[in-house]
Amino acid sequence: MFLRYVLLLTVLAAMVAATPSTRDLTMPRYDHIFVIMEENKDYGQIIGSKDAPTIGSLAKTYGVATQFFAETHPSEPNYVALVGGSTYGIRDDDAFYCHADDTRKFCRNAKKPGYPNHTISGPSLASQLQSAGLTWKNYNESLPEAGSLAVVAADPKASDVPAGLLVYASKHSGFVNFASVQNDPDIRNRLVGFDRLWSDLRSGNVPNFSFIVPNLCNEMHGSQDDDSPEDCRVENMNKLIWRGDSNVKRIVDAIVASPVWKAPSNSAIVITFDEDDHGGKSGCCGTDPNDPSNSGGGHIATVVVTNHGPRGVVDATPYSHYSLLRTIEDAFGIQTHLQHAADPTVVPMLPLFAPTSP
Repeated sequence: MFLRYVLLLTVLAAMVAATPSTRDLTMPRYDHIFVIMEENKDYGQIIGSKDAPTIGSLAKTYGVATQFFAETHPSEPNYVALVGGSTYGIRDDDAFYCHADDTRKFCRNAKKPGYPNHTISGPSLASQLQSAGLTWKNYNESLPEAGSLAVVAADPKASDVPAGLLVYASKHSGFVNFASVQNDPDIRNRLVGFDRLWSDLRSGNVPNFSFIVPNLCNEMHGSQDDDSPEDCRVENMNKLIWRGDSNVKRIVDAIVASPVWKAPSNSAIVITFDEDDHGGKSGCCGTDPNDPSNSGGGHIATVVVTNHGPRGVVDATPYSHYSLLRTIEDAFGIQTHLQHAADPTVVPMLPLFAPTSP
């Protein structure tokens, strides 16, 4: 009984029902939000770059956040921050099942002091959405099978990468770090591959929230394996960005062609990155320079495309992934914000989502 009480207090502490700000209350309701997550590129490598014409064009036509920052380095804690409102002390890319002193594979840092449990018992955006009667899916390209909790995997069905190349990585999910997702009886319908993305978009049967993560070759992360295609190799930066940008075009085109985009209800596409390319420590909005797991992950590009929202917006408000989480919560009518999403320095991205700029 005592342990259940402690667990309840932990869950409640992670959710903060602060007094909504004017921005929170002004945020229009959205039926569908699609977040496309890219990897490891600075703002300047994307916005204005000839290697990313699609993202650049969308930024000019719709809206771009010019002062958007990640939380830390490397990848995994940024994904956790986006869907959980905190990095939960994670400072590495170890597997979601790892804990202190863990000797299992993919727990390379488990002997380090202060090593946190990489499976999180607290709430996430997933549990918030489900509690609100809303739906979500994490679409992971090259996921071995629906509901898979693989740490890494190849994609023998892919036509554009060698069959044995490891291109799926669970560190690029965020959702799988939460115990409620790992133990979800409907996990096969929530952690799915891109085959489901294309079929769901064609039918218009998409969830309220879609978290779309391309594989390592298609999200600008790249590979160092000798078998990697030329445009997937990390040293071929221009080709890698071009390939990722082309993949963004494919996804955005499919969303815009979907029945949900043509509906009178509001839908939005957010294209963002996990962290910058050089280990930069710049950050804002919920980050803490004294917290090594949350000290800032660099200046990154974030573009917002809406079906009925503003056009040509250049928003210089400081934002982070916590700001994006708060925006998603507000847009779905959820006024209880997770962890750092409730910080006073974190504001929702209203100018990029509102029908007219506030």
